[in-house]
Amino acid sequence: MSTLKVRLEKKQLEQVSYVLKCVAHPVRISIIDLLEQRQRLTVTELQEVLGIEQSLLSHHLTNLRDKGVVDTQREGKNMYYYLTDSKITTIISCIKDFKSR
Repeated sequence: MSTLKVRLEKKQLEQVSYVLKCVAHPVRISIIDLLEQRQRLTVTELQEVLGIEQSLLSHHLTNLRDKGVVDTQREGKNMYYYLTDSKITTIISCIKDFKSR
């Protein structure tokens, strides 16, 4: 019998768990999906597509930004949000394609 071992160190496990907890909300997954499609969007653009209140959207964007999933870039009066790492979309795609029994 082969020897099994945990492939992630404790710090890596905590980081993965931290990001997955952050992403585990339908609005946040929608934000990530939209940013994958357009690379960067303003709050107004996100709000128009999602159809939610600006305060609720800001709450979710702040959460994603605090966890390092998204970041911002200011251009004139506009603040653009973008994904910091597109790998998160791969994780979401894998989960979306998972068929529960």
